[in-house]
Amino acid sequence: MNTLFAKHHIISRRDALTALGLVTVGLATTARAHHSSSAEAADQLVLGAADAPITMVEFSSLTCLHCAAFHSDTLPAIKTSYIDTGKVKLVYRDFPLNKAALLGSALAHCGGPTRFFGFIDVLFKSQPNWAHGDDPVSALTRIGRLGGLKTADIEVCLNDKELFDRILSSRVEGAKEFDIGSTPTFIINGEKHVGALSFEQFAEVFERLLKGV
Repeated sequence: MNTLFAKHHIISRRDALTALGLVTVGLATTARAHHSSSAEAADQLVLGAADAPITMVEFSSLTCLHCAAFHSDTLPAIKTSYIDTGKVKLVYRDFPLNKAALLGSALAHCGGPTRFFGFIDVLFKSQPNWAHGDDPVSALTRIGRLGGLKTADIEVCLNDKELFDRILSSRVEGAKEFDIGSTPTFIINGEKHVGALSFEQFAEVFERLLKGV
């Protein structure tokens, strides 16, 4: 698990900006009291049937190794057995742990709802190529172009302060509501599960919950 804040430490949006090193580079913006519908779309996206009996909320950072392992090793099996069969829906929530993760999230959102999870998948699979280098912007630009985005549009997205603000606000809200201190963390029908559990561990949770619905 990647941990940034100690357990039970309630962070503010300013704390998040400072921790990500964004205040000093001029990316801080004014937080809004209420979310618009477009802001809600930037906060989370859903994979699966809207009426699925189990809701699995994932708090994830695109630079987190354990998050990448979940998406490459475990999520495909969950998708086949539970999401595609209408039993589980996955709600993705951004929880960037550093500036590179924030930029990666911005790129994924710029692909739009229909391409969001495709970009997430590519970003996790190519994590070693962009997440820890000296120039994540150039690497993310290449990924965006391969994903069909225009260079000019990518540049706008990677400098979109309003989008950054929505992503960071989502992170702060998640930390406050569920005491999220590390990634990945999953809230499954209200139950908190920390870490990249195996498929078998997730299946045990799902089957237990399905018996009660």
